[in-house]
Parts: sequence; structure tokens; C-alpha cells
Amino acid sequence: MIDVLFPQNYPFDFNLMPKEAYLVGGAVRDALLGRKREYLDLDFIVPENAIAIAQKIARASAAGFVVLDKERQIARVVFANGTVDIAQQEGDNLIADLHRRDFRINAIAYHPHTQEIIDPLAGQADLDAGILRMISVANLQDDPLRLLRAYRQAAQLDFTIEPQTQDAIRQLAPLLQNIAPERVRVELTYLLTDSKGTNWLISAFEDGLLNQFFPSANREDYLRLRQVDIQAAIISQRWEEIGWQLQQPIRDTIKTTWLAIAKLSCLVNSDPDGAERELMALTYSRAEIRGVITTLKLLPQLKSPMKSLREQYLLFQNAGIVFPATCVVAAAHDTLVGEIAPLITRYLNPDDPVAHPSQILTGGDIILALKIPASPLIGKLLTEVAIAQAEGLVTTREQALDFVRKIHLQGE
Repeated sequence: MIDVLFPQNYPFDFNLMPKEAYLVGGAVRDALLGRKREYLDLDFIVPENAIAIAQKIARASAAGFVVLDKERQIARVVFANGTVDIAQQEGDNLIADLHRRDFRINAIAYHPHTQEIIDPLAGQADLDAGILRMISVANLQDDPLRLLRAYRQAAQLDFTIEPQTQDAIRQLAPLLQNIAPERVRVELTYLLTDSKGTNWLISAFEDGLLNQFFPSANREDYLRLRQVDIQAAIISQRWEEIGWQLQQPIRDTIKTTWLAIAKLSCLVNSDPDGAERELMALTYSRAEIRGVITTLKLLPQLKSPMKSLREQYLLFQNAGIVFPATCVVAAAHDTLVGEIAPLITRYLNPDDPVAHPSQILTGGDIILALKIPASPLIGKLLTEVAIAQAEGLVTTREQALDFVRKIHLQGE
């Protein structure tokens, strides 16, 4: 059950740690639950000199090293397959440190040398019962992000939140306004990425935790997240490639998936400018904000039938990689999947001239042919050529040049 916690499985020589080092937190919890982690995430507490110990391990292992909190003596050693955080214990001893944590299931320690489990708060009983129970109201007050983290962990573990704990969270909800927005965003990302997080997002809204971050969203908007999950599953079953794209992070350096972008677009202000302000306040990146805003702008077009190849061409050009997320949101807003099926078919065909047009002319070709300087006009002419290709009006470079000359003459 806990063999994954044995020192021989650590990415460093555990002899570099003091005998009083204990493994704590999520790694112990998940091992007791039999949950496997693809990415190693180990948290140790030591009586003293935590930063110096982490630095020694990093040097000996040729690993990365980061000081997370100099005042509280917390540092991180970064390996190719995971991270190891080393923190100085809070309080006079291990038991005191465990009593300062958030929930009982996270207040279990493991001694790698003796393989002993230390569980002063009966966290294992809560693990067996599938319950998330606070250690104390004061501990939640000490770091109000723990309020939102309760919903995220309940979603990840498929646990329930103990009633008294949830009551305390409701009462303390206003304290979340004191938390750095980037920390809130991290918790939201977990909840938005997985369908298991949807019901907990709704609960968090009902308990007053999210109003300040998504002031435009009402209960109907949160309930629509369930439709996003349902429609994403339906579309993914019919078009596997779309399903795969929805699960991908929008960039290697950004963990937000395209499905999460679809859900965010349901919670922010429907006006793109208002949505941008809300997302910037949560410190979302430009790429994430652009994904949501593109979805919002294109949603009305997908909710109404495309009437011409020109409209379809412009839709694909504006949508780009955001297209799958926009399809899911449109379906969640009662657009029939059958109505957008032809567009999805085009999008998935790399040779489709409407969704993925090949370039017959370059901007340089137009400049030379028309003897005009570089200007925004060149881009407009290239767009007209691409639309003419999609409509079958031009198929060769010569035809495209004639087409451009006619358009230019008409515009003069």
C-alpha cells in the first residue's frame, strides 16, 4: 500500500536527510488511498535548517533548487520527474505541526526510516469514510485559500465535505478576498479541468466562494457547466480528435485545457471587454484570455447556421485552435450538434479549402503584380483570394492574380 513511499523510490539519497525527517501531506494521503501519481510530489518536514538541507540535496543530485519561503524556511528541489519540498516544522514538534494543517486527511505523517504512520487526528478514519474534515476553524482562517481547496480536494478524491466543515467554509467565505488571485486561479484550474470538479464548482458558488471572482455569473451559468461536460462527451465520442484536443493544455507552459477555456467562457461576462477584466483580475495569461474572448465572440455565429462559404471561412480563420472549445459551448447553449457537424467535419479535414486553405499567392506576389507598397490592403486582398479559392472561383496562381487585379481596379 505504501511501498511507493519507501526511500529507495525517492529521486535522491535519503541519507542526506536528518533522522527526524517526516514525509507529510498529499503523498502520504494518496499512498494510503492506493492512488498512483504520475508526477512525484513529496513534502518533508524537518526540525531545523530546511533550506540548507534542500540545497545540499540539490547539489548532490544535480537538481534544481528554489527557496519558496525564506522566513518560514521552505525550499524546493526540482527533479525531472517531480519535486521535493522541504519545510521546517511549525511548532515544537511533529504533532504540533500536524495540528496546524488544513484537513485531517492531510495531517498524517510517515517516517521513512521506521515506516511508521503518525496519525494523531484520526485522518485515516476520514480516508476510509471518504470525508474531508477540517482540523479547526482557526486553521482555515490562517490561510483562507484552504476554503476553496476543500472543494478541489473533494473533487479530486471523490470525497464529501463534512457538514460542520462546510458550514465553517460558508461563514469564512469573505476571507477569500484577501488571497492573492494567482493562488485562487490555481485551485480553479483544477476544478475546471476535470468533469468531477463541475458539481463542486456549483457548490462553491452556492456557498459564496466564487461571486467575487465571477461577478457576472448566476446559477444558470454554473449549471451550464454540466451541459459543457455532457456535450463535450457527446462530441468526443463522435469525433475522437476533438475530444483529444479539448483535453490538451493550451500551451506546454500553461496547464489550462481547452475544455477549461470552454467552461470559463460560461462564467465570465458575456461582453468580451468585461470578460477580459475579470480574467485579468485572476491573473490569467494572455493566451488564456484570448481563448475565452475568441469563444465569446464566435459563439453567436455558431449558434446560427452558416449561410455562405465566406462566413465559414472567416469563422475558421478567427477561431483557429479555439474552434473545438467554441463548438462545445455552442452545444451547451442548445445548438444542436447536428447543425455544427458539417463545420466540425471541415475542421478535421486538413485538406478542406474552407477550414484550411492553401496559399496560392503571397503578399510579395501581390505587391509585385500591382506595383503597390506594403499596407493592410495586402492582407485584405489575400483574404479575398482565399475566399475565392473556397468558393471555387480561382484554382491557379494566374487566376488568383487576375482576380486580385480586378478587385484592385474596382476599389480605385
